[in-house]
Amino acid sequence: MKASAANEQRPVIVIDTREQEPLVFQHLPSMLGTLYTGDYSYLGGEHDFAVERKSIADLVASCTHERERFERECHRLRGFHFKRLVVTGAEAEVAKGEYRSKANPKSVLHTLRAFEVRYELPVVWLTPEAAARQVERWAYWHAREVELRAKRIEKSEEKVSSGLQAGESGKKGKVTA
Repeated sequence: MKASAANEQRPVIVIDTREQEPLVFQHLPSMLGTLYTGDYSYLGGEHDFAVERKSIADLVASCTHERERFERECHRLRGFHFKRLVVTGAEAEVAKGEYRSKANPKSVLHTLRAFEVRYELPVVWLTPEAAARQVERWAYWHAREVELRAKRIEKSEEKVSSGLQAGESGKKGKVTA
């Protein structure tokens, strides 16, 4: 993620103050902040980019006795352009019931799949180290695309503006009957 131009800025990861065991970022700077929803975003992208993270234990609780709260979290994410649910662990752990709850593994996974579709929330299973690296990649590329989109819009507006000015100057002196 090296900057290709001297003026290209690297995004700063924002870690929600309520995140109890934050991921450790190696390639992008990070800071604590209060996010509307999600556990991770980047400075300037807080209303467009969100990553919610769950451990296996959190996921099981979120799909069972904390389901209403989790649904509210998922619902808040609906308005975000980029959103992900990162589960730090392996899907096989849930499928085998390798957690401290008596919740049925199929019930947990079916709830998760239903929420993935209902809330258009892709689920990604990663180790904590891989999750940190992936959040950095997503933040970097999202911030870059937002910047490029803004530059394209600016260029387009300049063309329209210069075209209007050229059209206005071409009409001067003409008399229409």
